[in-house]
Amino acid sequence: MAVGFLALLDDIGVLMDDVAVVTQVAAKKTAGILGDDLAVSANKASGFTASRELPVLWAIGKGSMVNKLIILPIAFLLSAFAPWAIIPILMLGGLYLAYEGAEKVYEYFFHHESKQRVSALDVLTPEMVLENERKKIKSAIVTDFILSIEIVIIALSTVTTEPLMTQIVVVSFIAFLATIGVYGIVALLVRMDDVGYRLIAKGKEDIGEFLVSALPKVIKALTVIGTIAMLLVAGGIFLHNIHSLHELLHGLPALFSELLIGSLIGFMVLFFMELGKFFSNK
Repeated sequence: MAVGFLALLDDIGVLMDDVAVVTQVAAKKTAGILGDDLAVSANKASGFTASRELPVLWAIGKGSMVNKLIILPIAFLLSAFAPWAIIPILMLGGLYLAYEGAEKVYEYFFHHESKQRVSALDVLTPEMVLENERKKIKSAIVTDFILSIEIVIIALSTVTTEPLMTQIVVVSFIAFLATIGVYGIVALLVRMDDVGYRLIAKGKEDIGEFLVSALPKVIKALTVIGTIAMLLVAGGIFLHNIHSLHELLHGLPALFSELLIGSLIGFMVLFFMELGKFFSNK
């Protein structure tokens, strides 16, 4: 019995060694999409009052965890029994991300000036503010769902030749690490001004004032980066899965190709969505 127990421990040790090696490979493969996820998530989590930033992040983070719990078993089942369905699902996610990115660009150039520059608290009731917050949280969780699918599929693609248990451990680890890491960093970013004020109170004015003054610039930068990231991720999905597109733009830099395809597809979807809204309002 002791021999059997030692053999079991040895098997577990071998499994953990395999998991560690494969996890490093999967982490490298998903590093790019995690960077995009961070930019998009920071963009989605900004724009709230200071007292609501952490509660909103907590709500989005919980939604992200639920997304992973939904996606992971489905991904493992699809990989085992219907691998042909993975790419169409990715394509649908790419359409959504491209549309969201294009919509943000469209709103900036065509509706930016028309927005009244007044505080939301001056024109909205508390109930309206909470409703707006709920809509933003829902939108952030939906976007996280699409990005989570991409992260899980990329991680899964690196371990398809491994035993099922290794696949489950590695992909699950990467998926949940993504949520904890991304939303942990976002939480630090949005509370940067609080850290600055505390440093000022302790007499470290230079660093504190820098952090306070830098926060609005960081938020604006993340808004731009988050929009570009959505278009890049969408473009990457189509370029990597449509051979003719990949061949057509083979000579161009990868980032430019992904941004170009993501933008073109995004504005095509946006055009048809706006056209549908136009005829539905008639």
